Amino acid sequence: MSTVNVIEETIRKIRKDLRLSMNGVVAASMREKGMNYGMNFGVKFPDIRRIASRYIPDKELAETLWKQDVRELKIIATLLYPPDEFSREDAARWILGIPNQEIRERVCMNLFSKTDFADELVNGWVNQENEDTRLTGYWLFARLAIIRATSFERVDKNNIVERAFSDLASDSLFLFQAALNALKFAGRDSPQLASAILNRLKPSEKSSKGKEIADILRFEFEDIIP
Repeated sequence: MSTVNVIEETIRKIRKDLRLSMNGVVAASMREKGMNYGMNFGVKFPDIRRIASRYIPDKELAETLWKQDVRELKIIATLLYPPDEFSREDAARWILGIPNQEIRERVCMNLFSKTDFADELVNGWVNQENEDTRLTGYWLFARLAIIRATSFERVDKNNIVERAFSDLASDSLFLFQAALNALKFAGRDSPQLASAILNRLKPSEKSSKGKEIADILRFEFEDIIP
């Protein structure tokens, strides 16, 4: 059997597994929240991970799954792509295929954060003009901070702070929240940076939004600033 046929047969098996775990209520809830896919089985993430564990990680299979406009297949793609075979060029392609916030979070968690060059992705993406690209950069930064990845130490946190401050003014709730989270993680990594962030916020505290942001970050940093 050819490689193409093997991949097609594997995808048929995965689809069969998904149908056995499908949840119409979950899928309908996602649609109501604006999370639209060509197809959505409504399978919960623990079940998606369980299904993915039945299959051998494979680059070609993952690439084929990622191209499908099916929620669960995209998520499984992020679980089955061997990180050591994922290149910078692959990341540049994949970031263009992220359809929504759910997939953004999953690909950052399951794949981007496991590469040896995750810091390069963060440093590059947060400097892009495209808002979706910056959003992905912030989420990847947050993920690296959470898992304390070695690559987190190589991220240019001063640059993260500069970009995040500019995006606090964004009309996009997703971008605003991602920028705020980036400031939290950057500050928690360094008392000096935390102090600098709070000092920079002082002029904006005259507005209700500025005060709210400052209060959130002050609470976040209270145990690390002398």
